[in-house]
Amino acid sequence: MPLVAGVDSSTQSCKVVIRDAETGALARMGRAPHPDGTEVDPAAWWQALRQALTAAGGLDDVAALAVAGQQHGMVALDAEGRVIRDALLWNDTRSAPAATALIAEFGADELARRTGSVPVASFTITKLRWLRDAEPANAERVAAVALPHDWLTWRLRGFGPADDETSPLGPVLSELTTDRSDASGTGYFDSVTGDYDRELLVAALGHDCILPRVLGPAESPGKTPSGVLLGAGAGDNAGAALGLGARAGDVVVSIGTSGTAFAVTETPVNDTTGTVAGFADASGLSLPLVATLNAARILDATARLLGVTHDELGTLALEAEPGSKGLVLQPYFEGERTPNLPDATATLFGMTLASTTREGLARAAIEGLLCGLADGVAAVTALGVQAERLLIIGGAALNPAVQAIAAQVFELPVSIPTPGEYVADGAATQAAWVLTGTRPSWKVATVATPTPDYRPIIRQQYAAHAV
Repeated sequence: MPLVAGVDSSTQSCKVVIRDAETGALARMGRAPHPDGTEVDPAAWWQALRQALTAAGGLDDVAALAVAGQQHGMVALDAEGRVIRDALLWNDTRSAPAATALIAEFGADELARRTGSVPVASFTITKLRWLRDAEPANAERVAAVALPHDWLTWRLRGFGPADDETSPLGPVLSELTTDRSDASGTGYFDSVTGDYDRELLVAALGHDCILPRVLGPAESPGKTPSGVLLGAGAGDNAGAALGLGARAGDVVVSIGTSGTAFAVTETPVNDTTGTVAGFADASGLSLPLVATLNAARILDATARLLGVTHDELGTLALEAEPGSKGLVLQPYFEGERTPNLPDATATLFGMTLASTTREGLARAAIEGLLCGLADGVAAVTALGVQAERLLIIGGAALNPAVQAIAAQVFELPVSIPTPGEYVADGAATQAAWVLTGTRPSWKVATVATPTPDYRPIIRQQYAAHAV
């Protein structure tokens, strides 16, 4: 059977999975790190992608490949196909005032009507407005704007700066492509009509420019110079949904560097409050999504403070009672996207002699992490989205304490899929789809289904300190 490759170009690293196109069986994997920071030279992603492909055994026996990538990142190109400045990533909050300005100019209701979302600092449109205001000379040079996965797909096809030996086809900006899922996170695309909103783009950047052509889920932008068929690619959350085989009725909570709660829906969702982003998925449906800046790093920080490992943190947490005797961690360590508080800091409430213990703090950290995501799930379902099961993914989901406390925080039945690179798996699914013309149905196993144990006190205490 032919092999297909899926790429996850995430904030922290590039992962590659190579799978059997028919069964989904894993053949091999590769990985390479990305540099830290909220702004990164895209050349580092290109280098990491090539390193990860080599680590995965190369593409000589691979028939098709697709790239899923971190959403929102601003890749600004000049007329010669060169990157003008380091890409601002989704977690760079310097564009928060730009988001406020755009909302003031157009109105939240109007922006939600036109694009499905109200922009926050994460969105590409706000980063373009920041560029216009903070670096006007760079803004004037912008001939095209791409997202991380768009740019990597373009480079894989052989396009790029004319003086780069890895881009034999040169800087043909009109050959940039994207998909609905990633385009829907820019803030200037309407996933219902499938059209870019050029007025919003010009309002942000100051002038019009080339934007990637939007492809359907089974449409190919072309091939690599060596003949590997390429898929359209996707944003990372849409890739994860595709990799999990998520369908209407599923809600996914992902605990990574950031946290996300999203659902696959057959109809678009429009939230004028800006809490829920009306994104598109990678299969032709919709993906209403709530994102938090703070997720697994909450546990990292608390474990460091207590001088324990993540497993030991979980053990401590389970020794405390639900609600941690009133101790509540509002975990906005790096500001927050939902709620939209880019300058916020973390706060610990309810400190008493009885509650301020190692066990209480460990549990409060896990409860705070999960309560923020539970608020996201509630925001999605409040818009009429039907939710039948909750899938929790990410490394932290394997911690027994996270599993047990999730069953106390969420009212939906909780399932923990077997650990995997679901974003890369979603890209591999798309590669198989474009290769065969049919969306594959690869099986996803479950590693845990914690017994439902809903404890309303946990979320009630958390809500009492809402900003």
